[in-house]
Amino acid sequence: MQHTVLKSCRQCLARIHTSATSFGNVELTSKRYPHLRRGRFSQLTSDDVTHFRQLLGPDRVLTEDLDGYNTDWMRSVRGASQLVLRPRSTAEVSAVLRHCSERRLAVCPQGGNTGLVGGSTPVFDEIVLSTSLMNKIIALDTNSGALTCEAGCVLEATDAYLADHGFMMPLDLGAKGSCQIGGNVSTNAGGLRLVRYGGLHGSVLGLEAVMADGQVLDCMSTMKKDNTGYDLKHLLIGSEGTLGVVTKVAISCPRRPNCVNLVLLAVKSFEDVLATYRFAQTQLGEILSSIEFMDAASQECVSNNLKVTHPLPGHPFYMVIETAGSRDTHDEEKLSLFLEEGMQRELVIDGVLATDTSQIKSLWQLRERIAEALLVDGYNYKYDISLPLHAFYDIVTEMRQTLGDSIVTCCGYGHIGDGNLHLNMTSREFDGDVLARIEPSLYRWTAERGGSISAEHGLGLKKRDYIGYSKSPGAVVLMRQLKRMMDPHGILNPHKVLPEES
Repeated sequence: MQHTVLKSCRQCLARIHTSATSFGNVELTSKRYPHLRRGRFSQLTSDDVTHFRQLLGPDRVLTEDLDGYNTDWMRSVRGASQLVLRPRSTAEVSAVLRHCSERRLAVCPQGGNTGLVGGSTPVFDEIVLSTSLMNKIIALDTNSGALTCEAGCVLEATDAYLADHGFMMPLDLGAKGSCQIGGNVSTNAGGLRLVRYGGLHGSVLGLEAVMADGQVLDCMSTMKKDNTGYDLKHLLIGSEGTLGVVTKVAISCPRRPNCVNLVLLAVKSFEDVLATYRFAQTQLGEILSSIEFMDAASQECVSNNLKVTHPLPGHPFYMVIETAGSRDTHDEEKLSLFLEEGMQRELVIDGVLATDTSQIKSLWQLRERIAEALLVDGYNYKYDISLPLHAFYDIVTEMRQTLGDSIVTCCGYGHIGDGNLHLNMTSREFDGDVLARIEPSLYRWTAERGGSISAEHGLGLKKRDYIGYSKSPGAVVLMRQLKRMMDPHGILNPHKVLPEES
């Protein structure tokens, strides 16, 4: 039996968009990045539109009110697509791409459009290929936990379906109410629980994708062990729609824990954040499912911009630690003892323990709504980097000193458990001088310390020209060769991931 789990991403983001500047005030990407040049693609014609309407039906071929598809949710990039296609099946995606390949029409695959590096929106006039209507749960093996679903299934709705059967998705993101499984896979999304369940390269068992010429690549499997030839699915995971359009996914889902607890900690220094992290690994071990870090600036932004009452105001640093296990009493006692000992060691200044669903949700919003709060300031310069933990917070301090009064907020937060820092600066509106003081020095600083310029958001448009800070010239050459082989006309998500060849 197939189950539809669609939840409109535009409804989920309505709270942000209704209070925000209109899409039309967002500068066109081609103007903000004047060095970009449209590829040698054909222009869309009325005959193309007629063909697509015959293929999909008129109600799934959109030519009006396309701002929500052309603009990312951060309002930082805006394309000029004149056409959005909404297929319902792999066969329809195949037919669309076959026509686009023959006509040399560029395509921008799009899921929930919650990406943060300009990867899910058109740069020029690419056709937007939306997977939102491909939203069926195909099967769930209740013995192994293998879920098979279409690419357009929304993460939160899919997790709710799994909850009814005693399972859960192995990833959890702040954008879970909008992001889609196909987009998660295509961007190799990380999220809040990677420290417990690992990344998608380990969780994805199989996938189906449509290549640039319309050929369907079937790498579907629900087996955890399949050592036969090249494991091609890993080429698609994290390729950001540049090598193929993911249409189906098989993913290994863990059993849902019987009890979940959460503690919010106030900590006086970043050195104590690291000490608390090490202590949590030792004391909570097998039940530790998430460990997050936030600085004071990020929490003040949430409190002030979203009018959220903070339970522990006025501290330099904060941590959110989640445990998930099978026995309520055991886990609560373990977490309470951890909190008590942490305070005795003077690692923790104060803490709040939550054990029921409403309390847990209330505490999580202090972390999950930071991105929303930053948008209220104006323009958000958002960076997602990985760093060795000994250098983790240094860049936040340096950026505050470098940018001074030219910005409204400079804050750091993220996944301390896997070395992933979300560094954010805001100004009232986009300021090219501020951007020039951040890039590329931030990427150079990160590379010098052995980090990555993109921990989980991908490269998209915004970071593609800086790939050399994280990948060797030889690796980039091989990536180009793979792109040419799998997409010889370059129609899939052009201007993303790889810099233009000189």
